[in-house]
Amino acid sequence: MKITRRNAILTAGAGAAAALLHRPSWSDVVGANEKVNVAWCGVGNRGPRIIENFEKSGIANFVAFCDVDPENKHINGTKEKFPKARIFQDWRKMLDDMDKDIDAVVVLVPDHSHFPITMAAMAAGKHVYTEKPLARTFQEIELMIGAAKRHGVATQMGNQGYSGDNHFQFKALKEAGVMNKVTHVDAYMNKWRRWHPWGDLKAMPTGETAPATMDWDLWHSTTPLHAFSKKFHPGDWRGWYQHGTGCFGDWGAHVLDSIHSFLELGMPEKISATKMVQPNDLIFPLATTINFQFPERNGLPAMDIDWYDGVDNLPPLPAEFAGRELDTKQPGKFIYAGDTVFQGGSHAHTLQALDSEKAKALEEKGIPTKFGTNSDHYENFLLACRGDEETRSPFSVSGPLSQVLALGCLAQRLGGELLFDRETKQITNNAAANALLKDTPRKGWEQYYAL
Repeated sequence: MKITRRNAILTAGAGAAAALLHRPSWSDVVGANEKVNVAWCGVGNRGPRIIENFEKSGIANFVAFCDVDPENKHINGTKEKFPKARIFQDWRKMLDDMDKDIDAVVVLVPDHSHFPITMAAMAAGKHVYTEKPLARTFQEIELMIGAAKRHGVATQMGNQGYSGDNHFQFKALKEAGVMNKVTHVDAYMNKWRRWHPWGDLKAMPTGETAPATMDWDLWHSTTPLHAFSKKFHPGDWRGWYQHGTGCFGDWGAHVLDSIHSFLELGMPEKISATKMVQPNDLIFPLATTINFQFPERNGLPAMDIDWYDGVDNLPPLPAEFAGRELDTKQPGKFIYAGDTVFQGGSHAHTLQALDSEKAKALEEKGIPTKFGTNSDHYENFLLACRGDEETRSPFSVSGPLSQVLALGCLAQRLGGELLFDRETKQITNNAAANALLKDTPRKGWEQYYAL
């Protein structure tokens, strides 16, 4: 049998497979002013729009597109737009056949498939842009953080607001000492979306047939195989424990990213589900409130975060907010920093001090409000592939944030209070929850956990 990347991963021992895959790739010779050869995994739903965002940089050369349904309505337009790019149904074959033609891989597939694609790409020496959150389970994220460090590739998570003004503003506020007294954050996402539309489910849906052009088995990736349903695909996988991370995993990365990074939060020591509406064994609750408690860190005070999701599940409003109306259709947050309360949104939206006098005092301190022209999240990643910049949300930064999201999802799933040991990275008071920090991959997918 010919030794290829794909069958090496599938048949070799972990050490041998990693050694075979981690050989110099074409990306090792990419230099300044060169375009980055990009392979794309997942061209459904938001795929074409994100492709356009990468295209705006002017330095992405799309060499391949991969989708488990290579005839879906989204990819057909992409084929016409990039006629020279090769089309694949199986990402393993794409990585195998196009090794020397790929510098970077974009992973835009359902959450449950992030892990194996990202791990295999990094082991092959490819730079990787993976959507948020990095993966579904704490263990998978831990392995991704370690692999990124070992393989020395550029990595970026798709919390694109982290390259916007919110990032630079929060950094400036922290450096000015304004954010050194944060003791509490209320964050929320209350718009109805696709995380909980099916009521109180008792069993997985059955009775439907997958599209003839789709590889339904491959779609499951490392997770157990089950019957096809439009309640999973296209797009509605987010609300299922097996496949997604619910509202919190979907939006927490856009609301809490700067808070987690610049306040050096790391892992919480306690996570509590203080409210659960219609808990279910298969899908995320209709509404939840989760509390995260963080200890003192590097001179920063102990603090906690309350997360609210579900329609009409709103945080208490600060006294300084009196006379204003909260836009419940948009996600947001209130940050209690000493005697100053800030209100913010998601993504790149900047913070505003609610008290006008305190806002004026901050302005008089000379804290910048304009941050110049910076690369956006997509260009930042491509420039990092060329060695021109460092990514702003590498796995070393976005991984721990994603792990906090994974812990919150466990609390939403199981309820109650979870105690987390920040040193051993184990849940100490709930054996069932601790077991769910990792998944048992289905047969044939174990090797990606050993790369």
